[in-house]
Amino acid sequence: MEAQKRPDTCTFKVGSLPTIMYIPDFITEAEQTMLLNNVYGAPVSKWKCLKNRRLQNWGGVVHEKGLLPQDLPPWLTRITEKIYEESGLFPPSINHVLINEYLPNQGIMPHQDGPAYFPVVAILSLGSPVVMDFTPHSRLRPCTKDVEDNNSDGGTSEIEKDKWLDEHRTFSVLLMPRSLLIFKDEAYSDYLHGIEDSEVQQYDGAVNEIEALKHSVQDRPQLESEKGVEAMGTQDFKAIHRTTNRISLTCRSVLKVHKKLFKF
Repeated sequence: MEAQKRPDTCTFKVGSLPTIMYIPDFITEAEQTMLLNNVYGAPVSKWKCLKNRRLQNWGGVVHEKGLLPQDLPPWLTRITEKIYEESGLFPPSINHVLINEYLPNQGIMPHQDGPAYFPVVAILSLGSPVVMDFTPHSRLRPCTKDVEDNNSDGGTSEIEKDKWLDEHRTFSVLLMPRSLLIFKDEAYSDYLHGIEDSEVQQYDGAVNEIEALKHSVQDRPQLESEKGVEAMGTQDFKAIHRTTNRISLTCRSVLKVHKKLFKF
């Protein structure tokens, strides 16, 4: 029997960087409902409350020496295997999932994922849409002192600095319900990603605006899980109104897995 051909994830590339992929409608409405039911059906003790959101940790404890693993539950395994098989971007299987809950006015500060993870991340969005911002890491930004030290007349270095700034611009990705965002390589190592603490977020200029709005609630009958989601836009101001909670599944691979991190 001929092996099933894996979908070409390159067809979902968005933006100028080569390794940001946005896949709309990655899961069905029924799958979203199943996931939400399991997330909110988890024991209260599974939730960890942070300053501006709460989260669930699945797959084990990420330690500086690696992962002290726990098996993912079947309802998560089905989704992580789908991501693993259809993306082809995770050399080892996905073994760790963070589930974040965001209220309509909550976000997350710009950050990078830790060094314990293989440098590719898949984020599955449920519930409310949101805008994720990518910002060039400050450690890579040329500074004025470098320009002065490297070139007394400022000519070539100023050109190089302008070129760097032109190639490393801040950009945004609009994440609609049931979509999957995957990023790796330069987008993973050279950029911070975050979400603004705001109920109203502008998506004007988002690198995937066309792809995302093709599948927005404006273009099809409103689904039950999207009640309260309002997307609006004008020629001068394009924004989403976050009126319901957002759940995100951040799926990653920890390369070093230790069955016994501690000896007693």
